[in-house]
Amino acid sequence: MYKFLLCWRYLRTRYIALASIISVTLGVATMIVVNSVMSGFSHEMHKRFKGILSDIVLESQTAEGAENPELLKQEIVRTIGQDLHGLSAVVHVPAMLNFQHRGTWITRQINLIGIDVRTHAEVSDFGQYLLHPENRSQLNFLLREGGYDSWDTQSGAKVQERKPLRQAGWPYRRFRVQSEREYQLYLQQQQTTEQSVATVPAGEEFPTPSTEQDPATLVVSPEPAGQTPPENVPVDPWSDGIEHTENVFDALEQQHTGVILGIAMVSARRKNQQGNVEDYFFCLPGDDVQITLPNAGTPPKIVHDSFTVVDFYESKMSEYDSSFAFVPLEHLQLLRGMIDPQTGATAVTSIQIKLNQGADLGLVAERLRNRFPPHQYPYRIQTWKEMQSPLLAAVQMETTILNILLFLIIAVAGFGILATFFMIVVEKTRDIGILKSLGAPSTGVMSIFLSYGVSLGAVGSGVGMVLGLLFVVYINEVAAGLEWLTGRDVFDPTVYYFEQIPTIINPVTVSWIVAGAVAIAVLASVLPALRAARLHPVEALRYE
Repeated sequence: MYKFLLCWRYLRTRYIALASIISVTLGVATMIVVNSVMSGFSHEMHKRFKGILSDIVLESQTAEGAENPELLKQEIVRTIGQDLHGLSAVVHVPAMLNFQHRGTWITRQINLIGIDVRTHAEVSDFGQYLLHPENRSQLNFLLREGGYDSWDTQSGAKVQERKPLRQAGWPYRRFRVQSEREYQLYLQQQQTTEQSVATVPAGEEFPTPSTEQDPATLVVSPEPAGQTPPENVPVDPWSDGIEHTENVFDALEQQHTGVILGIAMVSARRKNQQGNVEDYFFCLPGDDVQITLPNAGTPPKIVHDSFTVVDFYESKMSEYDSSFAFVPLEHLQLLRGMIDPQTGATAVTSIQIKLNQGADLGLVAERLRNRFPPHQYPYRIQTWKEMQSPLLAAVQMETTILNILLFLIIAVAGFGILATFFMIVVEKTRDIGILKSLGAPSTGVMSIFLSYGVSLGAVGSGVGMVLGLLFVVYINEVAAGLEWLTGRDVFDPTVYYFEQIPTIINPVTVSWIVAGAVAIAVLASVLPALRAARLHPVEALRYE
């Protein structure tokens, strides 16, 4: 019992121990906050990577792509076996996107991806990031009559409603096309009026068309297309004399092949005067765009086609949202010349593979590499982690370095505990001698200082854990307070496309942080405790 009484007395009379407790508290709290925030960012990053990337990608290294994809799929199924969840063929090609905004052409460099609407949902969570609810349940490249999400459900309440998306789809397309036609008609009327004024001699009044006016004085407008030309107009000698009608594309009722664009390539995020985040769109679902890309020939040639925007893709990963565009697989194969006109055989650039839950990703990838060795097949086989390894490794390295640096704060507190205990041993040398002369064993004296160290570590770690967890729970409120106090953004959603800081509390991580802090405090008390235990009673009593 005397050991605990002396330990409490030493703690109560030594205010320098409070500094050690504060150091341990700050170190533990900081480590908990940093690990929770980094875990939140890593989770969001992994989730969005998995939202577009399948588990394994078998990619062709040739410009023509992998021929006979169905036979290739069958061989992949035999190789993987029961671990396979789904397969989907994909054509992936770099391209250029062009669209008009307020009379100006805007160009974007994009990654054009042709996907199979029947099988792509089996290998990717791509559909859940589309803005139209029906496309999220069943992907379709047809323009919708409306119903696009006008609220950014993945961000916080500070993001303004995207009002232009309310009328996106066919209502917006019809309005846009009709307005353009009325504007072109107005320009033609203006041009006709200017030409008519130019034919009137100087000084004469421009004749006003009326029923009483001589028809000879009227300016004859050009004959509409499809009508018989006047007699004085020469007839084409190669014409067969039969009027031919062509299937003219009507933008009011028809659409081009659908394309789904990453939302960041056609919009800009900014803050308004009220401090709320709003999105400004350069084009909407219903607009037509031009896409230019190389074909699969040798050497490749440039081809282009018109597409109609049918939806937006918003994964909150700027790398994807600012560069990825999705079109139907068959149309992209036809556009690139990846369909044999005689046999109908097709080619693809890659096969995306999804594995069952719990399957060994590395083991399955190794099986595929053994089945398709690079010296025999022009295929590159990668897991999604290998494809994003530079970024994942950078995040892991950053987390590790931060933990090492923050753990040094607790180590500094440990040296403070060590110095404090040595001072106590020196000051209490006579007391230690009295205890030993009264029969206290060396282990009993040693346990006094070890209990001292355990108490400092436990109190500091416990308080630090509570403060750290509270900070993590209310981190967004703390960030809002700092923004109000400093007038600057702590976490700018226009950069990260997140409105709130993501955090994940891992109980295992919190446990080893607390245990590590207690262990450092105990280790810091070992040397002073050994010195106190080794003191000879007579020498301790003689100590001045």
